[in-house]
Amino acid sequence: MAAHPPNLSRLDPNLVNTPYKVQTNWHILTGAACTGKTTLIQELSTRGFHILPESARDYFDRELARGVTLDQLMADSAALQRNIFALQKDYERGLDPGTAAFLDRGMPDSLSFFRYWGLDPNEVLPDCFQHCYRTVFLLDRLPLHREVTLGPEDDAASTFLDGWLERDYTSLGYRVIRVPPISLEERMKLILQVISG
Repeated sequence: MAAHPPNLSRLDPNLVNTPYKVQTNWHILTGAACTGKTTLIQELSTRGFHILPESARDYFDRELARGVTLDQLMADSAALQRNIFALQKDYERGLDPGTAAFLDRGMPDSLSFFRYWGLDPNEVLPDCFQHCYRTVFLLDRLPLHREVTLGPEDDAASTFLDGWLERDYTSLGYRVIRVPPISLEERMKLILQVISG
């Protein structure tokens, strides 16, 4: 559960019309918990596509390897979300905009995660216009459950994030393409058809 009531603030209308600085050839895979993003990203990598891993997972792995406990990481949700956002920004800054790549989440994901944790999404909104993504895929949840997860994973949290990820990306001018809970092969086929069209 979120430590604070979710922040349902409107995105600042003076900011949402900010022109994007750089057009990219990047495709975003996003979604709530248990949508199969990691499996799909790994499959895309094995097929030779350039990928960018999930910054949140990398951040957790790095901090846990330093001896920080999961409870310690989760104790300050504001600092956690800001650190994940900063890492995502660094990752994207280091990726050539012309490279055809699949990203496990994009910077606008933080808008929805900030909301969930009761933070103001407008804090990170200006940075969301550094790169314009070519495609945004939102994966529907799969009928599975993991015992150990890194973020808010109950049904209420997943429903909240699923809805707000679509709304926030759409507010930034993206056409969000839903990927239904079909087999991995069918998902791959759908995604590759979209990006080749």
